[in-house]
Amino acid sequence: MKKNNKRKKQAKILRVFRKVHRWTGALLFVFFIFISITGVLLGWKKHSNGIILPKSHYGTSTDLKEWIPIDSLHIIACKTLQDSISTNLSLELDRIDMRKDKGIVKFVFSDHYWGVQIDGATGNVLSVRRRNSDIIENIHDGLILDRYFNTSGKQIRLVYTSIMGLALLTFTITGFWLWYGPKQMKKRKQMN
Repeated sequence: MKKNNKRKKQAKILRVFRKVHRWTGALLFVFFIFISITGVLLGWKKHSNGIILPKSHYGTSTDLKEWIPIDSLHIIACKTLQDSISTNLSLELDRIDMRKDKGIVKFVFSDHYWGVQIDGATGNVLSVRRRNSDIIENIHDGLILDRYFNTSGKQIRLVYTSIMGLALLTFTITGFWLWYGPKQMKKRKQMN
């Protein structure tokens, strides 16, 4: 009798886990599609021949003593962006990425995903390209919604990543139990 009750209890737990697994998947299906596709694209960004992430070029010198001051390089990047793309684009920077080993400085702009690569020593513009990887990353982590709704503290991304992280944990636990539970039930049945 005790074994039968234990088996019923285990079967009930399996049904609950199956329901949680199914409903979590159904409710978050679209988000999982976005995360999986963008995750694959981000994994391949350096192997996309410059389609997802612009190729890094090489400058003429890796000796920082020979480089032009960063404020001068910044002026060159801003002028280049406005001359090459549009005078209407914001010049607000997301980051400045200095690659000493390659002799370049990358200026990545905030609002429109453009980047300018400049030779640190000569100030020559090496590349002006849209950084599709940044767009993909913002979709992947939900930051694109914070940008769209202009939230100040990135609250949407925090909620989004928390929900998706907890959902992945839920899927892992329930998925494991949906695989392991029936094996245990079968094993117990054979022992009876």
